[in-house]
Amino acid sequence: MPIAVDIDVMLAKRKMSVGELAERVGITPANLAVLKNGRAKAVRFSTLAALCEVLECQPGDLLRWEETGEAEEASGSTAGSTMA
Repeated sequence: MPIAVDIDVMLAKRKMSVGELAERVGITPANLAVLKNGRAKAVRFSTLAALCEVLECQPGDLLRWEETGEAEEASGSTAGSTMA
């Protein structure tokens, strides 16, 4: 997916656990894991705002756009590529 989620980076910077973040934001740890691992199809603005408030950051600190090739390379996918 061309949108990369960097919640884990902010969690590390803030020295906060997934469970603590989920509790403070008001979502389940399972739903936070889906978002954190890039498997979410959508995120509500209210959830994004709560994440930013708790983590004291901007939306751009949590989400970034990647070109499709970059996302596949980052995930280690070799589907559709040729080996030299």
